[in-house]
Amino acid sequence: MALSNPTWGEERIADELLLKIGIRISPRTVRRYMPETPKRPADPKQRWMAFVRNHAKAIIASDFFVVVTATFQLVYVFVIMEVATRRVLHFNVTRHPTADWTLQQFRECIVGDEEYRFIIHDRDRIYSRDLDAGLKTLGLTVLKTPRKAPKANAICERWIGSARRECLDFMIPISEAHIRQTLKCWVEHYNRARPHSSLGPGTPDPSSPKAELQAERHRIPKDRRVVATSILGGLHHEYRLEQVAA
Repeated sequence: MALSNPTWGEERIADELLLKIGIRISPRTVRRYMPETPKRPADPKQRWMAFVRNHAKAIIASDFFVVVTATFQLVYVFVIMEVATRRVLHFNVTRHPTADWTLQQFRECIVGDEEYRFIIHDRDRIYSRDLDAGLKTLGLTVLKTPRKAPKANAICERWIGSARRECLDFMIPISEAHIRQTLKCWVEHYNRARPHSSLGPGTPDPSSPKAELQAERHRIPKDRRVVATSILGGLHHEYRLEQVAA
C-alpha cells in the first residue's frame, strides 16, 4: 500500500486495513516501515472550534481555490462541505466566478429538507450582500470567518490541501473540463472510500461498506483475497476482500 500510494501515511494505511480488510493494526506498527511524519497540533480550547464541534451536524462550509492550467488559465474550484461528516456535498469549477453563479451552486446543493442552520465562508468579495441574503432565504445563518484566519474554516482548508496533495499536484490540468472530470473521480473516492481518522476512523459517506473485523486480527481468511481497484490511473487504490473461487 505504501509503494502504490505515495501520499499515504501510517494512519491512512492502518485505517484502510481496518475499514476495508477488517484487520486491526496500530499505526505505530505501520510506522516501522515508513518515515515518521509530524502530527498536527491540536488546540481544543479555542471557542470557535468548540462552537464548530457542538454544532457540526448543522454546519456546512464553503470555499474557493485556484488551479492553473497548462496554458496558464485560472480555473476556480468551489466546494461545499458538511462539517460533521467531512463529506463533499457539492463542487463545481468555472473560469468566471460570480456571486450569482455561487448562489446557484448553493441552490443546487441545498433542497430544503436538510437540518443545516449555519454556513461558514470567508470574506471574499464574491460573497456579496445579495448572496448572503439568498443564503438566508435557504434557512442558513451566515458565519463569516475573521480576517486572515484560515483556521476558522479549517474543514474546507484541509480538504483543499488534500485535493492538491493527493490529486491535483500529480496532474497537468489541460482545461476546465479536465479539472472537473478529475476532481469528480477524486471526490467520489474521497466521500466513499478515503478513511478519516477524525471519524473513528470512517468514511464521509455513511453508506460505504465496511469490512468486519477478522477473528484472527492479523490474518485474512483462507477463502478470501485482497483486491485492489485503481483510482486516477493508479495514484490511489481502494482495497476490499473478495471470495476466492472454489
